[in-house]
Parts: sequence; C-alpha cells; structure tokens
Amino acid sequence: MTLRRRTLLSRLGLGAAAAAGLIGSRQAQAGDYRALVVVFLNGGNDGHNCLVPMDAAYGDYQKARTNLALAQSSLAKLRGSSAGHSFGLHPALAPLAPLYDAGRLAWIANVGPLVVPTTAAQAMDHAVPLPPFLLSHYEQVAIQQGWGADADGSGWGGRGLEALPASLRHPMAAASFDTQRTLVQGRHAPVSWIGTEPAVQRYWGFADLARPDSDSSRPLSLLAAGGFANAYQQVYARSLEAGMADATAVVEAMARGVPPTADFGSGRLADTLRTLAQLLPVFQQTGRRRQIFLLNWGNFDTHGVQRGTLERTQDYQLAQLGRALAGFDAANRASGVDPGVVTLVMSDFGRTLRPASGGGSDHAWGNHWWLFGGPVAGGQVYGTFPSLVLKGPEDFDRDGGGRFVPTTATDQVAATLLAWLGVEPAALHEVLPKLSNFTRTDLGFLHR
Repeated sequence: MTLRRRTLLSRLGLGAAAAAGLIGSRQAQAGDYRALVVVFLNGGNDGHNCLVPMDAAYGDYQKARTNLALAQSSLAKLRGSSAGHSFGLHPALAPLAPLYDAGRLAWIANVGPLVVPTTAAQAMDHAVPLPPFLLSHYEQVAIQQGWGADADGSGWGGRGLEALPASLRHPMAAASFDTQRTLVQGRHAPVSWIGTEPAVQRYWGFADLARPDSDSSRPLSLLAAGGFANAYQQVYARSLEAGMADATAVVEAMARGVPPTADFGSGRLADTLRTLAQLLPVFQQTGRRRQIFLLNWGNFDTHGVQRGTLERTQDYQLAQLGRALAGFDAANRASGVDPGVVTLVMSDFGRTLRPASGGGSDHAWGNHWWLFGGPVAGGQVYGTFPSLVLKGPEDFDRDGGGRFVPTTATDQVAATLLAWLGVEPAALHEVLPKLSNFTRTDLGFLHR
C-alpha cells in the first residue's frame, strides 16, 4: 500500500486500519457503537391511517375520515393499551406489529415543529410564536430536520454530532443516501454520501476505488493530492480527496460486509436498507462510535387517490415500507448491531383528518412517528394522542378540517435521541435553541 493511499484511507479508519493490523484493538470499542437511522417519508405521510384507535375512539375516526377510514377488522391489533387507547396499525404495517408487541417499537403521537408549547386557540389567534412556513413541503422538510429558517442551513443531527465529546467524533459520522441532507448537515463537518449500487460507488469513470494503486486510479489520486498554488484548485483538491476517502471506505466496507438474508422486499427503499444493514457491522467493528444516516423516500403527498393499489397511494407505499423496515430490523438482530441501532420514521407534516375532495387528504401539522430497535422502550405510544374530532381541542383549522397542533415538539424528540448518542445536556440547548421552551427534554422512549 502506498503512502498516498494510507493517508487517504486513514481519514476513515477502514482500509488503512486493516492494513496496519489495528482492527483487533478497535473492536474493544464495538460495544459502545450507537447509530441513528432516520427514514424520512417525503410529502407528508398520513399518520391518521398508520396508528388507529380500536376502542370507542374508532367511531370518531370513522365519522371524521369517511371514505379514507380503514375497516376496523383490517387493522393489525397492537397488544395492550397506551395513551388512553388500544390501537391497531394500517394492515400494510402489520410486519411491524410483532416489534411493538415485543417492546422493540414505540409510537410518538402528534409530533411537529413548535417554538413554544401551543394550543389550537393560541395558534388560531397567533397569540404565541409559530414555526414559519407551516404546511409548505420544502420548508417543513428542512425545519423538521433542524433548519432554523435562517442563514444557518445545518440540521439537528449534524449539529448534534459536532457537539459530541471529542472521543465520540470521527470522520464519516453523518451520511445521506441522496442530496437532501439537511438533518445530517453540520455547521463545519462534511456529509458523506452512500450509494446503493456498488458499481456506482466503486467506479469513478475509469478509476476503480477498490484498486487505488492501479494505473486507471492513480491519476485521480494525484489530482486529489493537490499541491496547487491556486487557492480554488486547493479547495477542489481537498474536496476531491475527502470524497474519494468516503467512497473508498464504503467500497471496502461493502466488500467486507456480509449481505443480509432477511426479506426486505424490492425497490429503492429495500435496496438502501439492505445496503445499510450490510455496512453497519463493518462500521461497528472498525471503531466507529457514533453515526447518523438519513434516508429520504416515497411520495406521500396524497391529496387524491390515497387508498388503493396504485403505486402512488399511501396503501401501496406503506406495504413497501413495512416489509423493508421489518427486514432491516431482522438483519440488525442477526448481525449483532441491534443493541446500538435506533431507526426513526418521520415526515414533513401530517395530513388533515377530514378527507380532501380528490379522495386523499390535505397538508396539516402534527403527525404520528415511530421508532424501533434494541434501545427502544417500546410497546407504548408516547405523548398525547389527539381526539379525532373535527373542530376538536387540537384542531387549529378555522374550517374544522382536522389540522392538529402538535403536543410534542420535534426538538423534544431530537433531544432524546441526541442525548442517547452522547450529547451533554448543556450542549443540547446549543444544538436545539428552542429546547429551553419545553419542560421535558427526555421523552423516555429509549433505554439508558
């Protein structure tokens, strides 16, 4: 291995560490590995049809939702009761019901961005500060992921990773599977990109990153080596070097990882989670301490045709989601990384309780999220489940459309997760400036 390659790979601690025979010493840290995987459902997933009460409140749900209501008999019943109700899941999410019953999956009811605790009456009267750009897709994606509607474009995950103690920080801590990366974007640290197609990740034109000393790869390495007098060329060379280091590390991790045998289904979501399940054990074994992965997926902007078998319906997409997430959970348990991995499923906002004219639902505010994994104190619904009544106590829509004001803030969910990753209490308030407006900063859905 050349000195240049050692320098490049030492940024990530994969190939260089292996070549130096250091993997054994790094495995001592493997038990302290913690990773957060965020699956972000683009378009505003309708939480009302994901988590449904099965007790007397089902009648309110059915009356308000009319043609969107799921048949009570079709729901995947969850064990016990929580948040004052017994619940069932959308039938397409039935593969996740055993995780809930086993205490591995939890729901967080009526979550959304808040500046301060807010009631529906206060929201209608603008009596308290409200988050900007409510009901707007583009801005709410960014705000849910931590953007403060200012010049700082970072997200809560990226800022949290930068606030970790030095012993828990390392390169390639923040990673995304596409170009939408607000949640994992820090103020200073770069975001790594992971591709799901090995050939795309491995080959940069003619250069083979699995063989960086080959004749085809050497010119790219020399270009990344820099040595330019021009400042712009120097910046380019540094960016190229960092990109090559990331890509090479992922290529080597893919080569070393064992493909999971669990059933993920098919499609982009399945492929991405399958790839990540193959990589996580390698990241753990090679001394990674803390990582956050962002996966944006789907098109849940279901103003029309929300029910049914067409590919754009929520029903169809939830079937892919339920199968892929269940496969990811099974693979993580089989590989042994499960004690240190939490997967959070969130979206830009919820949908109206009242159906839209096109057979779907319109943009709203509060929504139901869920998370699963070994560290999750599951089998519970956290937070306050809303009354499913149009013009009810949580409805801030003057026309009674069922747009619910969140009763749990996104920042409270983020603070709970970041504290689990190792961010100290004082640093949390720097990462999440609005957190001081809320009494509870730990919602209790993770084992400590």
